[in-house]
Amino acid sequence: MSTARIYQRPKNAMQSGRARTDRWILEFEPGEQQRPDPLTGWAGSGDTSTQLRMNFPTLEAAQGYADRTGLAYHVIAAPERKLKLQAYADNFR
Repeated sequence: MSTARIYQRPKNAMQSGRARTDRWILEFEPGEQQRPDPLTGWAGSGDTSTQLRMNFPTLEAAQGYADRTGLAYHVIAAPERKLKLQAYADNFR
């Protein structure tokens, strides 16, 4: 059985809002290497578990699901938010 990773959804870099960044995501790590399809050239594999992504409201809920189903998992900590406080007047100093 493959392992899963649990992480918190990052903030979208193109927008200022932080919608749905409080959700935790459980997704499976790839079980086999992707290879190009001989006909189309698209990368793919026979492992369909990488297409599955589950959302949870808390880290404990995601860990509980993984424990109940017997999944090996590791948690990827969310990067710490750094606020860059600056005033418009700082442009003229």
